[in-house]
Amino acid sequence: MSQPKQAESPNMPDENNETVDMKDIVALCKRRGFVFPASDIYGGINGFWDYGPLGVELKNNLRDLWWKQMVTTPPIGPDGEPLQIVGLDSSIIQNPKAWEASGHVGGFSDPMVDCKETKKRYRADHLIVLIPNDGDGAWLALHEDAEATEIDKRIKKIGKGSKENYKIETLVSLDTKDYEKIIAPDTKEKGTLTEPKEFNLMFDTHVGATASEDNKAYLRPETAQGIFLNFKNVVDSSRVRMPFGIAQIGKAFRNEVTPRNFIFRSREFEQMEMEWFCHPDEVKKWHDFWFEERMKFWESIGLAGSNLIKRDHDKDELSHYAKEGLGTADIEYRFPFTAPGFGELEGVAHRCDFDLKAHAEASGQKLDYLDPARDNERYVPHVIEPAAGLTRGVLALICEAYTPDPNRPSGVYLNFHPSVAPKKAAILPLTAKEEHVPLATKLYMELREDFPVDLDIKQNIGKRYARQDEIGTPFCFTIDNDTIEDQTVTVRHRNTMKQERIVMDNVAEYMRKEMALMEK
Repeated sequence: MSQPKQAESPNMPDENNETVDMKDIVALCKRRGFVFPASDIYGGINGFWDYGPLGVELKNNLRDLWWKQMVTTPPIGPDGEPLQIVGLDSSIIQNPKAWEASGHVGGFSDPMVDCKETKKRYRADHLIVLIPNDGDGAWLALHEDAEATEIDKRIKKIGKGSKENYKIETLVSLDTKDYEKIIAPDTKEKGTLTEPKEFNLMFDTHVGATASEDNKAYLRPETAQGIFLNFKNVVDSSRVRMPFGIAQIGKAFRNEVTPRNFIFRSREFEQMEMEWFCHPDEVKKWHDFWFEERMKFWESIGLAGSNLIKRDHDKDELSHYAKEGLGTADIEYRFPFTAPGFGELEGVAHRCDFDLKAHAEASGQKLDYLDPARDNERYVPHVIEPAAGLTRGVLALICEAYTPDPNRPSGVYLNFHPSVAPKKAAILPLTAKEEHVPLATKLYMELREDFPVDLDIKQNIGKRYARQDEIGTPFCFTIDNDTIEDQTVTVRHRNTMKQERIVMDNVAEYMRKEMALMEK
């Protein structure tokens, strides 16, 4: 999976663009148990995050939906037959020779600049520079995703006039001799930025009791290589025939220079990747097929409309494995911190035959395929790779669901698609009276085998509704005095706050019917 690039970067944020404040989303995620800073009681550690009780449920829901769509019930192919895709769970640490062959040891790096005054480090390709139109005065460097208010403050503090007086360039497009004119993002002095240097992104470790270059190893920066290393094992041990796919979900680690934007760019994250092996002559067909399938997947779980777009990679973005083929097409989402631009959600790349050939040469093993369907033609398959960030997908789902609403006590609700909502329903006894709680517990026990439901007894009913709104629960079923009399409950709909009475014995069927309608 390639490094992300904003679709409209460099681009001055539109101050009239009405977006949700990311700070509010981050605050809700911590308050309601979606995402916590890792090692929070010690002040955290930059670039690492923990997923709380609701966050892990949301992440698992997305993971399971992806696995079902890819492996358990893979799509129907162009010929009308189900595709062949099998799963894999490879080791996080592989033989270091694998990372040398794949190009990661020598070429997996980002351009980095240091500030000589503040000692801070920045990714050069993530900085923009505001250059005065009249050519006079200091050039102002900012992060590419800087918000309009941040830019205005910067200009007011050490710039001139307003942002209309500036043009924007990327730092990497400038000649290094111009660096003496630039004021770095966190200082007031010109000329403090160093020339860009390449910074390897892999975390290294050591295997065994002693630490030396002889037993140096790496935490994987992507899950894909474990699939390529097991290509021959899968072909020899299973009944797959070309074309086929191998899918994997797992942790990856990148020592990002400047992890930013909550869980969007972190140093430990999870990927959902599938490598689709096919004959070189069929690459275009499968690239188009998988792009459409992946767009349909994200749309089916709630990321539809103008917030989801396709963008082809520019030539200067292409990874080493994609330069000779069709390149990479990104599925991008408009996050609050990229608006009005977009950030990468999933890439669909043509990796050519680079990886299998590289590992075959380095290992001395044959990694080609004898195709009985093509008169025993022997060839090295080409690869189409749909690769998505699981944790980045979680962030997109939360951002899409976050809906401010001043007409309700919580002021906001999470409009999750029912397939990904951490809790599908909450069972709420109106009071903690002896008559209400047993009936609520009975309904909870009946539903929990089929749905993830929440039995919420404490606090007044208004505060409990507010909590369920903030965690995105589609339905609340309230047990009250009428329930004792006629065995009916009040159902409250999350999005509309509409309430109606239904028979308690019909709650499960009611949920199935209503969720099916919401999923259309």
